Amino acid sequence: MSEGTVRPDGRRSPSERLAEDVADVVREEVRAVRAQVSEAARPAGVGIALLAAAGGCLVLGAGAASTTVLRVLETMLPRRLAAAGLTVGYLVTAVLLGRVGLAQLRAAGGPSARLADDVRDMVTETAGRVLPAGADAARDELDR
Repeated sequence: MSEGTVRPDGRRSPSERLAEDVADVVREEVRAVRAQVSEAARPAGVGIALLAAAGGCLVLGAGAASTTVLRVLETMLPRRLAAAGLTVGYLVTAVLLGRVGLAQLRAAGGPSARLADDVRDMVTETAGRVLPAGADAARDELDR
């Protein structure tokens, strides 16, 4: 409690008592809210950790599935051709999904449309640098 001015009769003024009462109520409410947030955050933290672990398992599962598909393709095609075919399949799928996603962002308008344009520009610039290098590497590999 705060020390206020005390009247000559030893009592505090009504405004000082009101201020102290309000401060006490606010302190109690802040403590209660802290306890509630703390209590709610614990299970959320566990949930977030579980979702992150699930995401990691998803990545590992996708890798295992990709390896399985590659092994199946290798039974029908030469190893290099199987790997190249799987890579091209992934890249084509990524391009198609990316185009659909960018179209959705543009359709949303506003900041989403600007984001779509920025992403398109970055991808175009990166592809302009990566594709020639990839084509050269593929030609070198085929010439061996």
